[in-house]
Amino acid sequence: MEVAKISSKGQITIPVSVRNKLKLKTGDKIVIFEENGRFYFENSAMLAFKRAEEAFDGEAAKAGFETEEDMQDYMREIRKEVRGY
Repeated sequence: MEVAKISSKGQITIPVSVRNKLKLKTGDKIVIFEENGRFYFENSAMLAFKRAEEAFDGEAAKAGFETEEDMQDYMREIRKEVRGY
């Protein structure tokens, strides 16, 4: 458990150990949400990446790709078409 103090402007300093665990650096944004009366916060970039990953889960299989190499072969074909060779 970590403790943070609220400044007169309503700001808090997130302890270094917490910033490190959340992979936060200067200028990063956090998302604050409430669940059952408790407040949580997460690194907004990591949360967005996690949600994108969940949204794409299973899409490669639906498109007929069985391996990562299948996907890479397809991407090489697309690049050839775009480049014209």
